[in-house]
Amino acid sequence: MTSTDSTSPATRSRPAWGAALVWMGLLGLLALVGFGLIRTQQGPVGVGSAMPDFTLTTFDGDVYDTAQERGRVLVVNFWASWCKPCEQEAAALEEAHRRLSPEGVLFLGVNYVDTEPEALAYLDRFDITYPNGPDLGTRISQAFRIRGVPETYIVGPDGVLTLVKIGPFESLDEILNAVRAAQAGPSS
Repeated sequence: MTSTDSTSPATRSRPAWGAALVWMGLLGLLALVGFGLIRTQQGPVGVGSAMPDFTLTTFDGDVYDTAQERGRVLVVNFWASWCKPCEQEAAALEEAHRRLSPEGVLFLGVNYVDTEPEALAYLDRFDITYPNGPDLGTRISQAFRIRGVPETYIVGPDGVLTLVKIGPFESLDEILNAVRAAQAGPSS
């Protein structure tokens, strides 16, 4: 009786294809992880760079697409109801909004890692009337590569960041001066 090899050449090549697919998948996953690590080590977006475009759906259901807001100054504030430093600047941001919105300045509040009931209670407590919405899936904060809250980004009419404020604003005047600088445009 002769022994026959029951493994055909086609059967032997399947494991090689399977191994190649596993290695390709693993390399792809490593590339994604590496890209993510590089982005997080870059730090937040800085003054002079283009603002990352985003769409914010407010707690009221209104939608703001920042790409459609070119030509006006934007103030983008990242905040959370659990953030004590955010409370320090809340009244000043609202007052700045009330003074500057007739001039076309758009304030957008981006609620970071929060619950909707707590966020709405915060907005009510500080009588915040400018548009605010949740950062669902932290997509907006990831685009800005924020490190915490509060963080505020002031964007000139050309879509370029003119100020990055890490931490709370100290006063209404600080906010007004920063927005006035953005309205004036880059100094030559």
